[in-house]
Amino acid sequence: MPDMTPRPLSPVSWIALFAALFTVPTVPADEPAPSALLLEAESFTNPGGWVVDTQAMDVMGSPFALAHGLGVPVADAVTSVNVPKEGTYHLWVRTRDWVAPWNAPGAPGRFQVLVDGKPVDLTFGAEGAEWHWQSGGPVNLPAGKVTLALHDLTGFDGRCDAVLLTTDGDFQPPNQDPAMTQWRRKLLNLPDEPDDAGRFDLVVVGGGMAGCCTAVSAARLGCKVALIQNRPVLGGNNSSEVRVGLSGLIHQQPYPRLGDLVDELGPIGHWNLWEAKRDPDSPRSKRIFAVIEAHPEKTTHNAGPPSNYEDDQKRRIVEAEDPVRLFLNTHVFRVEREDNRITAVIGKDTLTGREMRFRGRLFADCTGDGNLGFLAGADFRMGREARSETGEERAPEVADQMVMGTSVQWYTEEEAEPCPFPECPWAVEFNAETCQRLTRGDWDWETGMTLNQVTEIEKIRDHALRVTYGNWSYLKNKSDMKAKIANRRLAWVAYIGGKRESRRLLGDVILQAQDVTEQRPFPDASVTTTWTIDLHYPNPENTRHFPGEEFRSIAKHTKIEPYPIPYRCLYSRNVENLMMAGRNISVTHVALGTIRVQRTTGMMGEVLGMAASICVRRETTPRGVYEQYLDELKALMQQGVGRGLAGSP
Repeated sequence: MPDMTPRPLSPVSWIALFAALFTVPTVPADEPAPSALLLEAESFTNPGGWVVDTQAMDVMGSPFALAHGLGVPVADAVTSVNVPKEGTYHLWVRTRDWVAPWNAPGAPGRFQVLVDGKPVDLTFGAEGAEWHWQSGGPVNLPAGKVTLALHDLTGFDGRCDAVLLTTDGDFQPPNQDPAMTQWRRKLLNLPDEPDDAGRFDLVVVGGGMAGCCTAVSAARLGCKVALIQNRPVLGGNNSSEVRVGLSGLIHQQPYPRLGDLVDELGPIGHWNLWEAKRDPDSPRSKRIFAVIEAHPEKTTHNAGPPSNYEDDQKRRIVEAEDPVRLFLNTHVFRVEREDNRITAVIGKDTLTGREMRFRGRLFADCTGDGNLGFLAGADFRMGREARSETGEERAPEVADQMVMGTSVQWYTEEEAEPCPFPECPWAVEFNAETCQRLTRGDWDWETGMTLNQVTEIEKIRDHALRVTYGNWSYLKNKSDMKAKIANRRLAWVAYIGGKRESRRLLGDVILQAQDVTEQRPFPDASVTTTWTIDLHYPNPENTRHFPGEEFRSIAKHTKIEPYPIPYRCLYSRNVENLMMAGRNISVTHVALGTIRVQRTTGMMGEVLGMAASICVRRETTPRGVYEQYLDELKALMQQGVGRGLAGSP
């Protein structure tokens, strides 16, 4: 097996080094501004039309409020504060001009701060490419309750992290961690120690299909489980926030009961219908046909209506398991270790900032990005291995950091009356040759293949927004199809990116393409992958027009026969009690092309739950399951833990 040891300096280390070089000196963290009042935008009592964005909080230091109105200003976010004494306060707002990295004119993210309904003199979000504290000047405040509001001016993704009021006109808030985090903690009166969330047999970090299946599988086999998700909904890419349909076949040999839980948790859609047509007379198929007949929109695989993704069903099934405690809006940002074992993870409530400690015996990284493994010091890789390392035909000659990108999908709807859309001079510029003559952006609306999908996700998502708005503005206002689409309205654009690839955590086996294409047998065969080796690349035509800033992709497929993935790809080779399920398992870049689809990753979660139950019962490790109790795992995989399609006979 080739040496796939990670490179010595991680991308996050480079970010930290860069930040250290350019940090502006501030007052020490233990000297907060006198009479200072800090209001976190994500904690406003009434969020109005603003949404909370958590994707980049490890890089920029916090979640933030986003005015994602698709060109229509969103409703005000409103909160109140008790001012201790009347006087002149200096106002600071942490924000940025999100198009400034491209030197684009127009500052689309402009917003105001209203104090008791009256705007302060300055407009925010119109300066600075990086997150910073923008001065709002002095404001006179009465003592007692004062109402503050964020008033969006454009509907084009203005963003606010926090608002500060201080009586010290010479004070400048810290803008870099760790000083900024310590300073915030003091002003918000957060305790020095995290709250104790409890001790669990299994702590699952990440609430996508893989994480949900891991948690429910382990719970049904007797484990006490914590499921931690940093968004308000479950499902990850298969949620109403991202809207990627479930792909891949389930119920495959050698363990045809794997997939029962995926079927139970996942919404009925395109692949269910495809499978039902192969066995049309079964009770399960008849149930699927009935649902599709009543809701034909469910056959829209990606970028469909929000009901297609059935967030509530996932939550209902997870919460029905008494051994599972669900923690939504909770972001894990720190790990506690003893030797090569994780003892606890620390999670932050993304709405209140309060921290919790989750102690556990076993931990599962279902984050997609491998965040938990990264924090725990697990071996990992990013990017593409060289052909000389792996021998894979589709690997590049020289290793690089290219990955499959992030899809920011969108769609439009037909209305009864004309629907104008504004000019967007700050967006990507299009013309008759370069415009994309589409009314819907699917999986191939994909960005960031040459960027770091973890540390640069805000830029990746923002580039996709500039492309979507710019293209739609050109089509609506200047193209030869503007009369045809006059009544079409831009109805939905994702603000949470649908990722395909970032960190891959390394296990005792690193699956390669040859293992799959040559059907190499492993004694610990488990989840069966059926998707092609499907790798994405920048669309050459798009590269011709937008070199280095592509936003359209192509997929190149290598057909495979169904192949069972070794269980040893599902646990860390150097962190003793860490397992993983999802696109972050132990595979090469090329092999990732087949295992990354969500019905396959959901089955990985089913197996992780089974392995966790054996670890608890036998007092062993994930590696110990392979070495000593593989037959028990095989028996559980044969038996399954799901109840099949929800509601089917």
